Order: sequence, then structure tokens, then C-alpha cells
Amino acid sequence: MSITIGGGFHGSGGTWRDRIGKLPVQLAGQFAAERDRWLLWLPVLLGGGIGLYFLLPTEPSVGSGPVFLGGLAVAAIRFRQNKTVFILCIALAAIAAGFTAAQLRAHQVAAPVLPLRIGPTDVAGTVASVELREGGGRLILEDLSVRDLGPQSTPARVRIAVRTKEELPEPGDEVAVRAMLMPPPRPVAPGAYDFSRDLFFRGIGAVGYGMGTPKVILHAQPSFGETWLASLRQRITLRILDALTPPEAGVAAALLTGQRGHIPEDDMVAVRSAGLAHLLAISGLHVGLVAGILFFVFRAALALNERLALDHPIKKWAAVAALLGSLGYMLLTGATIPTQRAFLMLFLVLSAVLLDRTAITMRLVAWAALVVLLLRPESMLGASFQLSFAAVVALIAVYETWRVGRSNAARGKVRRLFGYVTGVGLTTLIASAAIAPLAAYHFNRLPVYDLLGNLVAVPVASLWVMPWGLAALALMPLGLEQLALIPMSWGIAAILWTAHAVASLPGAVLLVRSAPGWGLPLFAVGLLWLCLWRQRWRWWGIPVLIAALLTPMMERPPDVLADESADLFAVRGADGSLGLSTTSRNRFTAEAWLRRMGQDHAWGWRSDEALSQGMACDGLGCIIHLDGLEVAMVGDPRAYAEDCLSADLLVSAEPLGDACPHPRATIDRFDLWRYGSHAVWLTGNGIKVKTVDGHRGDRPWVVPPLPRSRLDELQ
Repeated sequence: MSITIGGGFHGSGGTWRDRIGKLPVQLAGQFAAERDRWLLWLPVLLGGGIGLYFLLPTEPSVGSGPVFLGGLAVAAIRFRQNKTVFILCIALAAIAAGFTAAQLRAHQVAAPVLPLRIGPTDVAGTVASVELREGGGRLILEDLSVRDLGPQSTPARVRIAVRTKEELPEPGDEVAVRAMLMPPPRPVAPGAYDFSRDLFFRGIGAVGYGMGTPKVILHAQPSFGETWLASLRQRITLRILDALTPPEAGVAAALLTGQRGHIPEDDMVAVRSAGLAHLLAISGLHVGLVAGILFFVFRAALALNERLALDHPIKKWAAVAALLGSLGYMLLTGATIPTQRAFLMLFLVLSAVLLDRTAITMRLVAWAALVVLLLRPESMLGASFQLSFAAVVALIAVYETWRVGRSNAARGKVRRLFGYVTGVGLTTLIASAAIAPLAAYHFNRLPVYDLLGNLVAVPVASLWVMPWGLAALALMPLGLEQLALIPMSWGIAAILWTAHAVASLPGAVLLVRSAPGWGLPLFAVGLLWLCLWRQRWRWWGIPVLIAALLTPMMERPPDVLADESADLFAVRGADGSLGLSTTSRNRFTAEAWLRRMGQDHAWGWRSDEALSQGMACDGLGCIIHLDGLEVAMVGDPRAYAEDCLSADLLVSAEPLGDACPHPRATIDRFDLWRYGSHAVWLTGNGIKVKTVDGHRGDRPWVVPPLPRSRLDELQ
């Protein structure tokens, strides 16, 4: 197959009509000139199909994806002689493949989800994993038996938080615990992060907390597999915590086993504010460091034997050792999406070393993305997938554009050091620019001085902390890990000191308001267009990126928010600041609302600031006028008699029934229970209400709540 249309935007003379007439030919020329880059768009199209599946308001029929995919495959074969139609069919088939992969994955993991709160009740099951935390931990139990639930209503897995000073059970143990169980939490607002969807794809159908220490009924039997790895991870974490003191112990455990539950909260805040969170979340950086350290150590050790070095391919032997060691590290730390991506890329790179070829190309990233998206399509919605791939794509795009063929071997030590520092700075700058909008979208905060923090912390982590960490793992079977963990803790202390120093600088964190849902795909299209193409039309991605960066200013935040518990409400004052009905309950939801508003402070409804915002409160509720409309926030049904006659919007923490016909819109406790948290926009044209479940639609992970009076239906 070949396309022979000339490339480039040439011949700009003539009238504007002539130029428009030539545009299709010029675009075809650009596309033809990018022939070697077409393959890179397969995972992008696959991701488009996955996104389409998750955007649907209702679950499609089971066979819809495979039918479309099969039809497009047949069409591609039928029209293979027509190049334009063939390429179009392949592109649509890639989208259909992503849609099908997501659909099949959802059906594969589907399991009962608890629709109401139950307990205290007796829960028995097998420990699948343990997340150690200060003062206890979180257990994921499977193969469950729940006293108040029948087999058809029992979730495949539950996650139970346990507070205890006693030793927690190990993965594989069969345990019994008395616990409160609840449905997976819904988003805190329409469009916010969907915890229940994430738990659904992990097979977790309920969450809760234990009323005491779990009792081990039967200890785990010796075996090798996922349970054995989880148990090994727990044992190594405990030995690290025994060898070191906080906070260094928690950071060391996070770096070597992926268990971050013992890092103090103030240290985590400082690390995030300094832009160093990527050092504590196991990712491609860590997998690459492990591979690099093992490659260097094994090759150097083998080179000590001159005959061995001259007669055998010790470089390839070192590559195999690095690959096996990196695989073990990935499995030990939980095989998260960033580590899977990194290991797949590392496998291709080291395979190229074994075959004497160069493999650091964008195609390597494309193949890694294809594998991850086909096996775990839901991962595309997560921050870890998006951040890791965005950073790598941007770095390789810059490498492909400005790479130079000079070797460091001819440079002096000073120039090598300068080159290393410059490389760390440029890498941080490029990666930060690529992931900053994504971080703002997911976390509503941007570290301003991340370049400064990374210039200090990354060399310490690379040259000191991780080498000593690997040495500790190697010495652990001999019981000598403390010899390496203590030097490792010195480097960790330096990183934490850097984090606190950078985080304490004025304006260290920039708060960003939430962008509309379409802002994220718009940014992805702009970034990929800029990075994947090589011709001049790649620069079209820049205005798309600029438009994506402006999206937070294109959507007005809600004027009223109501939590599903009916215990927390918020209104947006005349100056845009957020006022909360209480600051002592539902702090997680309150903090999430503030983050989505791009704020870090809220005023109370009964404070002096509330009066300046025009809010008047008494013992029965509060009244505020917004955009010419009266909003009544009612806490006591005795206020209905007056507020129902004057309010345009009435929000009640109590059931309302038919007692209030006058307001244009009403929200009561039952509405919040049925449909989740509400967001309300007030304008001169009317009142717009969105609900969490209305935004999520009718999907497998969206389970309507069930009244407690119907508990017997689950038995």
C-alpha cells in the first residue's frame, strides 16, 4: 500500500478560496509523510473506544462491541484495495476494539455490590492482601461468608479497615471478624472521582471497618503465587518498620514494597507540595533505577574476570539479570499500572540489548500502552496511567527531536557532572510540563517549585537511596538488612528535609479549579498530536493545549452542594468563596469540595463572614440570595411553613414529601439518599440540578441504594 500525494504546506499563493481548496490535498500529503508514525495512533484510538464505553449513560448490550469490531474487520478486508476506506476501517476497528475490551472487562469482573449498610455482622473470609497503616491496617477479604447475606448477594471481595495494636493476619490466612459493611462510596459531587467504579474493577463490592482484631481461623498454607507475594511484601515491610524509626521507616517501606501507610501525613503533604510525590509512588523511575543498578553491578562484577569479559557477552548477561531483578521488584511492590508500563518498556529495551539493537523509540511506548489497555482498560481513567504515559511520551518526543549523537566518554568530570544536573533539570521540566495539567485535573493543585525540589531529591534517590535499598533486600535473607537500611535512611532524611524546605516557600502550591470533563480528552489530543507527529502540522497541538488549559475558566462552579448523607451542605458566596454548613463532620467531602473549587478555606454559615456574604441563619435553617433567587437551607421541618412560600430553591436535611409545592426546585434527605450528592446552578433563567447517579448513569458499578427494611431480600 502506498500514498504518493506530496507532503507539506507549500504553494501558499492564490486567493483564500484557492488555499481552502488545496487544504485537503495538503493534509493528505502531511498524513502520507507520517506513514511511519501511523502505528503510534493505534493505542490512542483504542483508548478512544475505552473512553466511549465509559461515557455511555447506559450499559450497552453484551454483543454490541464484538459485532461492531467484527463488522469493521470484514469491511477492512473487503475494501483493502481502497486505501482511504481501508485506513478508515482500521481506525474505526481500533476504536471498536477498545470499546469491546472495556465491555468484556466489565463483564469479567462483575460481582454483587452491597446496596445498603449492614452490621455489626460476622464476616469470614481469606485475606487477599494487607495494607499496613499506623495503628492497624486495611484487609481485603475474599471467598466470603457474611451472616446477613445469602451467597447470591455476597460480594466477591470486601475491604475492611482495622484499628489494633496486635499483629495483623497474613495474606492467605482464613479469618473471622465482626464488622460494619457499607456500599462502596459514591463520588462526592457530580463529575468527581468515582470510588465505586474503581472498587468494582478490583472486585470489591463493600467497604467497612472491623469492631475488633480479626481472629485467624486457619493459617495460610505454603504456596507460590499472588498470596505468597502479598505475604512476602507484608513480612518485608514489618522488618523495615522494625529496623528504622519514623518517618524514614515509612518512606523506606514505600520504596521497597509499595506500602505507604506508615508515612506521616505532614510528610506526605510536604512531599506533594514540593512536587516529589513521584519518588514515593512506585513508577517507571524506580523500575528504571532498579534495572540500571542491577545492570551496572552485574556487568562490573563480571568484568573483574578479564577472560570472562573478553570471551563472553557479559553485557547481555547483565541485561538478563537486570530484567529478572526488575520483574521481581515489580511483583514485590504490587505490579501497579506505572510499573507494568515501565517493565514492558524495559523488557523491549533490554531485549534490544540482547539483539544488539536500539529500542528507545515512541513505538516502544505504543506497544506498552496497547498491552496495558487491552488487559486493564479501566486503568486509562486513573491518574497513574495518564501521568506516567504523558511524561514518557513527552520525554521521548523531545529526545527524538533534539537528540545528539555525542558520547559522554570524551567529556571531563566537570562536564559530565554539569550534563547530569542539566539532564535532571530538563527531564523534570519536560515531565512536569506534560503532567501538570493532568495533576491539576485530578488533584486540583500544582507544585510551583517542583524543579528546585527534584534537582536535589532525584540525585539523592538515584545515587544513594535506591542502591542501599536494593542492598537491604539482598541482605534480608541473612538478617543483615540493617547494615543497608541505616545508610538508606540518611538519604531519605535528606529528601524529606528538601520536601519540607521547598513546601515552606511562599506560594509553593497553586490551587486550580476543576475543569469540565471534556477538558481532559482535549488536553490528551493536543499533547499526543504535538508529540506523535513529526511534520509541521504537529504544532497544531499547541493551540489545542492552550484551549485545554483554559477549560477550568469555561465552566462555572455550582452555587449549592448537598452531600448524600444530608449532614453537609455548601453554598458559593457572592465573591465565589465556599461556605459550609459544618466544619466538624464529613471533612473528607468538605476538603474535596474545596479542592474542586480551587480553594483552601471555607467560611461557616453562622460566622461573621456569612453575614457579609448575605446569609441569614436562625435555629431552623439559613436563607441566602444568589443571582436574584432565594435559597432556603432547612434543618428543621418547622421552617417549611415560611420558607416554602418564599424560596426559589429549598434544600432540606429532613424528608420533605409533598409539604412544599411552591419552590421551583426542592432537594430533601430522600433525594440525596436515592441519587447521591447534588450540585445546583442558579441563573436568571432558572435552576439547574445535577445528581451523582444521574451523571454516572445506569452502569454495572452503579447500584441503587436499598432500604434497610428490605434486607431480607439479600438473604
